[in-house]
Amino acid sequence: MSKKYTLPTFLDGIASQAAYQRWLEHKARTHVKRDRKRGNAEALGEAYRVAIHAAVIVGGGRDAYTGEALDWSLISRYDNADSALGGRLYKHGFAKLPTVDHVGDGLGPADFKICGWRVNDAKHDLDMPAFLDVCKAVLEHHGYAVRKPGEM
Repeated sequence: MSKKYTLPTFLDGIASQAAYQRWLEHKARTHVKRDRKRGNAEALGEAYRVAIHAAVIVGGGRDAYTGEALDWSLISRYDNADSALGGRLYKHGFAKLPTVDHVGDGLGPADFKICGWRVNDAKHDLDMPAFLDVCKAVLEHHGYAVRKPGEM
């Protein structure tokens, strides 16, 4: 097995090298396929594996957007049949499943962040400013005062 994508130290005892490698390859393959459909003929598996692995290392096991610890024990555990039976309750159990989020639109070079499934669902295809606007609107609608750091 390739050691190019060595298991990050924060995953010691949580996931095996083989499980991490399988997850990494699956995520890269999925994003390459999606980006090629979007028109990115330059999307290559190796570049995507490198970028995703780098995002995992930079993230240190945490969601890039919320800072929450992700549950890496969930990788490769989602089951479509169980999901069909359990519905929303089943999916809620995977809120902190690490997923790969495009920083851009998928048409440029591979650039990703790692976040939980719940956050990735909420962010969807929004860029960071648009996502923050949605988050701000939700919080303000529920009575919170939201301001940027440094604002009074």
